[in-house]
Amino acid sequence: MTGMLLLRADFSQRAVVTPDSHTWTASPQPGVERVMLDRVGDEVARATSLVRYAARSHFPRHVHGGGEEIFVLEGSFSADAQHYSAGWYLRSPPGSSHQPFSEEGALLFVKLCQMTAEERDDVRIDTGDAARWTHDNGRERCPLFADWCEQVWVERLRPGQALALGPVQGAELLVLDGSLSVDGTRCRARSWVRVPAGDEVIAVSSPEGATLYVKTGHLGAASLPVRAA
Repeated sequence: MTGMLLLRADFSQRAVVTPDSHTWTASPQPGVERVMLDRVGDEVARATSLVRYAARSHFPRHVHGGGEEIFVLEGSFSADAQHYSAGWYLRSPPGSSHQPFSEEGALLFVKLCQMTAEERDDVRIDTGDAARWTHDNGRERCPLFADWCEQVWVERLRPGQALALGPVQGAELLVLDGSLSVDGTRCRARSWVRVPAGDEVIAVSSPEGATLYVKTGHLGAASLPVRAA
């Protein structure tokens, strides 16, 4: 048995991964590669990754004991008989199973084993549907999920607009489009940022604006994984 992999596993520390530092590694399935962003575990792990499917690649049917969250970034991703293009958000609860594949290839943002045991429902949201978006006080958001532990949404920032999070139990950002300055670091599309609970982040969109995946509230002490000794 291989040992537990700990990658950016100290959730009290800030983490920033830009595309310049992406390292693609093969998964156990041919044609499927990933960039590990954070990970606690071996092949079955609490993990956040970018996952790239080559055209006509697939994974065999499997169960996600801790649930799975996917945002389709590029291409087309399929699970069983359903097909999802870029912009779809998929959330499958603990105990769910699927047989994923991609005919044309796909790039995904994937979070594994990070849901509470209380989750029961599948979530499927097309962020390209204008009716899903809210417009309030100059802010554009597409709500994706909310419960007692976390809130997830996509937000569009105008050029030079700041991301206003307020006090939250940690935050995670993925730049979907445009770019963002995070405490002075330029984060272009596909950059990932994790901000621990109790920390504050100063994030301002670049002159071309930015679109972000945002998750908050999930990095409080009760939600963090148990670290290996």
